[in-house]
Amino acid sequence: MSLPSDDRSASDASHEADLPTEAETVAQGVDDDIVESNRRLLDGWRWWLFATLAVVYSTFHLVSLNVYPLETWSFRIIHICGALILGYGLYSGARFADDDTHPTGRWATHLSLVLLAPALYALVQVGLMYRTLSGEAMRIEPAIEAWHFGYPLITASAAAILLSWGYRQERQRLSPADGVLMVCALASAGYLLMIYNTPLRMSTGTSFAPIGISYAAIAGSLLILELTRRVAGLALVIISAIFLTYVFAGPYLPGFLGYPGLSVGRFFSQVYTDAGILGPTTAVSSTYIILFIIFAAFLQASKVGDYFVNFAFAAAGRSRGGPAKVAIFASGLMGMINGTSAGNVVSTGSLTIPLMKKVGYPSRSAGAIEAAASTGGQIMPPIMGAGAFIMAEITGIPYTEIAVAALIPAVLYFASVYFMVDFEAAYKGMRGMRSDEIPRFSRLLKQVYLFAPIVILIAALFMGYSVIRAGTLATASAAVVSWLSPHKMGVRSVLKALEMAGTMAIQIIAVCACAGIIVGVISLTGVGSRFSSLLLGLAGFSQLLALLFAMCISILLGMGMPTTAAYAVAASVVAPGLIDIGIQPLVAHFFVFYFAVVSAITPPVALASYAAAGISGANAMQTSVTSFKIGLAAFIVPFMFFYSPAMLMEGSWLQILRVGLTATLGIVLLAASVQGWFFGPIKALVRLLLLIGAVCMIYGGIYSDLAGLAIGIIVFLMQRGSSPGGKPSPANS
Repeated sequence: MSLPSDDRSASDASHEADLPTEAETVAQGVDDDIVESNRRLLDGWRWWLFATLAVVYSTFHLVSLNVYPLETWSFRIIHICGALILGYGLYSGARFADDDTHPTGRWATHLSLVLLAPALYALVQVGLMYRTLSGEAMRIEPAIEAWHFGYPLITASAAAILLSWGYRQERQRLSPADGVLMVCALASAGYLLMIYNTPLRMSTGTSFAPIGISYAAIAGSLLILELTRRVAGLALVIISAIFLTYVFAGPYLPGFLGYPGLSVGRFFSQVYTDAGILGPTTAVSSTYIILFIIFAAFLQASKVGDYFVNFAFAAAGRSRGGPAKVAIFASGLMGMINGTSAGNVVSTGSLTIPLMKKVGYPSRSAGAIEAAASTGGQIMPPIMGAGAFIMAEITGIPYTEIAVAALIPAVLYFASVYFMVDFEAAYKGMRGMRSDEIPRFSRLLKQVYLFAPIVILIAALFMGYSVIRAGTLATASAAVVSWLSPHKMGVRSVLKALEMAGTMAIQIIAVCACAGIIVGVISLTGVGSRFSSLLLGLAGFSQLLALLFAMCISILLGMGMPTTAAYAVAASVVAPGLIDIGIQPLVAHFFVFYFAVVSAITPPVALASYAAAGISGANAMQTSVTSFKIGLAAFIVPFMFFYSPAMLMEGSWLQILRVGLTATLGIVLLAASVQGWFFGPIKALVRLLLLIGAVCMIYGGIYSDLAGLAIGIIVFLMQRGSSPGGKPSPANS
């Protein structure tokens, strides 16, 4: 086990020495070299403590999901509380002390110890109140809840958060202020567990709700927001703060934004229920997301994930611009499991971006290609970065139907990125990788059985197994197939995988819980329905205008947010409005989902592109603009869902086949138009002609398909006639 993931066992090192190529060696443990700036590198007993907690946390989820299920709300409360405790132990609230700055003085430690007193007092009061409710009492006196639980808890939480912002210590040490926050997380979760397992649970959102629920919810919300700031940045926290402000400022706003208003007690007594924080986002993070994070950790610990990357190198490395095509395949495979576009960029991009630069791609293009490919992993079935699970939870549509519907759009997206890359490589006369730079394909074919976890996952899903059962079988199979490879998983490797899963899950759990606050505001204030009315009014003028407006809102809501949270928020705000104007629920949610995903490569705030720019060394804004260009198909295809539902597998097989083939050809024309290459360099007028042909074929109508096909054939004949060899000019070589 290794929380910082910097230390490797001797067995790992010996296995790496057996790898014959540089690419394979670099592929091992790409994540090990990436440590977040505010991540603690614990040592000694601190390391063992949090490593053990991470293992217990992951094991708890596996047992609860498969063997001993808990009551739903209780399970989700424990799920969030565990992430808070691990998160505050592993992530600092401020920069660490270094050579230029000194650790904070002892006064901060003494103040933290002072704050620990009310936090512990609130925790003890939870135990006393539990004893009271276990007796003959029906409820606790409001004054006792306020003075002996609520005020101490909120005071300790808020003060410790503020103190942690300025607390500097060595990276290996724990901040006492964060210890206070861990105790506050236990106290808040303990109270909610106690109350929600009594008949008082039914009183939430009413004037009869115990006042302690509101205090616990306020403290819990503060803790969630602070952890989100540490692991995901300020963007989602600011958006959450705006929505929370709206709860109390909304009654004073004019027009469709106004609403009757909610009191502090009524709102917070209901926001920490399944109407908000414990709602769909946490439901998915506590089941599907955590399960597939464990699956990804097992793939990494068993080196099966490295095999995926090496297989991509062997399959595509020799073609022109080979590393870029490797990035497409490897990032698509790993991105659908990873769950975050930026996280996938960091893991696979650390290997592919330097290799792309080595064969001739500019830094800007290398980063943009990796960002676009990693983002595409979020729309690649069967896992789709957990977005499909949230969609199934919200819409009630079976997961397998969503995965099947996503197939053609995913193919179109990756075909677009592939041809963008290929045409750029042809235009610039780039080479592929040499034979000695990539793994031997014949050797990797002998280990093709390492694809078994993915095959088992897909087969189990379509045989009718639940997602949880299918994911568990795939996880177990990753350990089993490792016994046939040089990297056999023993007890230590399994524990390491469980520890990695517990720590990897912190960010996405915090983000989902934070998104739950926004979802709670939307559902409790009714702002979503008023937004639907606005879209309905726009549709009276033009449905296309309504779709464009919905696109802008989805991208805006997704800027700076991880994919899962971006979709969850956009699905609450935008999707109901699209459904109200007559769009089918599946089409509406896919429309929102795609734009929430591509917000990661949409300027000016493009997290995936910024992460790639950090690795490539290019300008962040230039990288985001280039990744936007490479992923352009993702901004066109969602509109085709509305005009041609056959793209989502709705219609006859003949319609689906025709739409799929013609749309793919349209994607080729689109890539040619953007890159200025179609069997040779093309001029501006021809590029415009190809763009028109591409839109016609992507549109999906019979006559538009024929028009687009005719344009493509004409340009093809023109190019073959003027430049038979399709060779780049010396200036471009």
